[in-house]
Amino acid sequence: MGSFELKSNSPEETYAIAKTLGKLLKKNDILLLEGDLGAGKTTFTKGLASGLDIHKNVNSPTFTIIKEYNGRLPLYHMDVYRVKDAFEDLGIDEYFYNDGVTVIEWAHIIEEQLPPEHLSVYIYRNGDDERLLKFVPVGARYEALCKELFNENFSD
Repeated sequence: MGSFELKSNSPEETYAIAKTLGKLLKKNDILLLEGDLGAGKTTFTKGLASGLDIHKNVNSPTFTIIKEYNGRLPLYHMDVYRVKDAFEDLGIDEYFYNDGVTVIEWAHIIEEQLPPEHLSVYIYRNGDDERLLKFVPVGARYEALCKELFNENFSD
């Protein structure tokens, strides 16, 4: 399966796209977020949290590495930007199958520790507010998730 792309014209639109995705997520889903600093990874995660019925303020866990939020499903929000070799000590892999949704910003840094199946979301800047969101599913669960997201919510 290939990838799926959406254009967002504002942070609010990025949030809304992620909220729609969040409503479709199931326990043990794993999302990998990639994008430059300020591209919108945390805005995207805030939208996911809203779709998971999380009402707490979500912010980047840059200095704490992992933040947990409770909603319809637990959300494990990780930012591994500052992680070098310490990932083994963090027990990150324990979150992958802990009945929640795991979101990892800068996931390429711990690529060798990631599960083989996941949904990668790349956020590319196209000016100040416009973003290109590229969804790359790896595995049957994530292919089905993308089909559901795009066919039911974002088809022309």
